[in-house]
Amino acid sequence: MLTLNGNIFFFFYNDSSNVKIIPGTIEHAYLLLLNNELEQAKCIFQNIDSPRAKWGEILVPILMGVLTKFPTYFQIRNFYEIDLDFLLKNEKLDYVEQMLGALGIFSSINQEVYKYAARVMYENKLYSAALKYMNKSKQLYYNDAELHFMLAKYYFRVNDLENADFYINECLNLIPGYYPAEIMKQKIEAGWF
Repeated sequence: MLTLNGNIFFFFYNDSSNVKIIPGTIEHAYLLLLNNELEQAKCIFQNIDSPRAKWGEILVPILMGVLTKFPTYFQIRNFYEIDLDFLLKNEKLDYVEQMLGALGIFSSINQEVYKYAARVMYENKLYSAALKYMNKSKQLYYNDAELHFMLAKYYFRVNDLENADFYINECLNLIPGYYPAEIMKQKIEAGWF
């Protein structure tokens, strides 16, 4: 078994200090990614028959700066956001840049991918980047209630109640009665900061 050798990695868990990794597994391939051993990671992904491993086969070349195979809609939906967050938390900024660089291509396959990137940026407190990707998402697919909720949340956070109110109303126009949006609307109307 492999261990994380005392290194502090975010490895799908809040505390990865006791994680044991079996050679040849998905976890092993991701550890190799973190150690910049991309070819070895790719070999492991190729030897595993699972949806995540199939995504890994697409991901590794992207991290190398090339797109050798297009991902499916579901691969993007299921794994892009998780892996972008994983790489960002592990400070693999070159890899993060490669994943962000693929957004234009991925958006032709899954129009929500900018929203996924925005959510990762927002949750990691990279607010200006989050807004940038929310706006790109809005240009691509305006009628996304979740996106409007995210925009309302962003504007509420920066104390722009006018925009927060606008976007929460857009959200509620698309999904009337959406409980989290109704709660946020109450907060916006009360002027809570």
